Amino acid sequence: MARGGRSEKGGGGCGRCCLGFLLKLLAFLQAFAALSAVLYAASILSRWARHHELHIHHLLPDLWFACAVMAAGLLYCAILLAGYVAAEISSGCCLCFYTGLAMVMMLLEAAVAGRILLNEHWIQDLPYDRTGELQNLVSFVHDNLDLCKWAALATVATQALSLLLAMVLRAMVSPTSSDYDSDEDFVVIRRPLLIAQGAPSYLPTTADPRGVHPNLWSSSMRQKYGLNSSGDYTYNTLGQNAAPPQ
Repeated sequence: MARGGRSEKGGGGCGRCCLGFLLKLLAFLQAFAALSAVLYAASILSRWARHHELHIHHLLPDLWFACAVMAAGLLYCAILLAGYVAAEISSGCCLCFYTGLAMVMMLLEAAVAGRILLNEHWIQDLPYDRTGELQNLVSFVHDNLDLCKWAALATVATQALSLLLAMVLRAMVSPTSSDYDSDEDFVVIRRPLLIAQGAPSYLPTTADPRGVHPNLWSSSMRQKYGLNSSGDYTYNTLGQNAAPPQ
């Protein structure tokens, strides 16, 4: 039983290692998209700073598009970092945290995609972007629609697969696995609560005139040969016709 349990635990540990490696690999691949968004926003701000004075109060609402892309990229990097750490240490708490953040991120992406697909005039509802980068991005997407579709589909599929792996890995992580391992590594030798003791030695109540203690001698003989000393019968060494002591 112990060997079977250890083999099952070894297989479970190997499975957790494989899932953790896949989750870290997917997080590493998604990091390219997150860093690309951060670098794109940084390039917008850098070009704007070359021709205009860049102050904090100019970021909103003039440079809201660059700020939104920067915030989305940094948030995505933070989520990926949490997933990488959770996969590395195989912690149930970290995996739950990453799963919640990943679900929120996917819901926000689905809401934005639904708003763009259902509303043809969505760009008119947004504030005016003084940098003009939003119009350039929309034109690039229209010119390379097939490429953008495949890129978006690959990103969503990677996010969904990462979320699934995190949920499976969270289910495989047991908080009491260390206790089970320690219980199987040691063999517990149980002893009975009541240990049969030998018959107690009684002090002699009568003494033989010749210096022999009959009660002590009879007790030692019963212990030596395993006779019953519970009192079912009485072994009288003084004889049957002896008078009871006065």
